[in-house]
Amino acid sequence: MIKKPILISLIAVMAAGGVAIARYPRPRRKSIMLPSHSADNKSLSLADIKTDMLIPPGIAPAAPDFGEGIWINSEPLTLKKLSGRVVLVEFWTFACYNCQNTLPSVKAWDAKYRDLGLTIVGVHTPELQSEYIIDSVRREVLALGIKYAIVTDNDYKTWKAYNVEAWPTLFVIDKRGRIRWLHVGEGRYDETESVIKTLLAE
Repeated sequence: MIKKPILISLIAVMAAGGVAIARYPRPRRKSIMLPSHSADNKSLSLADIKTDMLIPPGIAPAAPDFGEGIWINSEPLTLKKLSGRVVLVEFWTFACYNCQNTLPSVKAWDAKYRDLGLTIVGVHTPELQSEYIIDSVRREVLALGIKYAIVTDNDYKTWKAYNVEAWPTLFVIDKRGRIRWLHVGEGRYDETESVIKTLLAE
């Protein structure tokens, strides 16, 4: 038989747990697309972008341009120069295992869609000390078989401008320079490719 003081303690613990659950409800499932307009009809800020949602053009924020860096496989690019093209920007670093896992898909998109209007820019933002060395970046880009444009971001200016927090992070930018898609980490390759095709068709 359970003694009365123990029973009262158990009820108190259960009640406290119930209060805790009420304070921290499960997050709602994300919708596939954001609403087509906001209440004040303004563009989203970079901090407000949700991952894995196609952002409607009316509220899509303008993408920041690339900071100064050393360009590999390309002359220096700007979003103004790339106007009229869909741009996929991937923040990566060569020693990152997760970044290496995205490479087969990113390289395949470059081969498949480059002539159809896609430009890929890999922003190499170093994590380890050895990744700051430009010759090492050049060597790794060659060894990994990367043929699309790479720009070094040793001072983290582009990383900060895009409000990035993790490697790898991918943005897809439409032909008018607006961010329409954000994905963090590995995976969602089919969804990202679908976004690329949608924006190429716009």
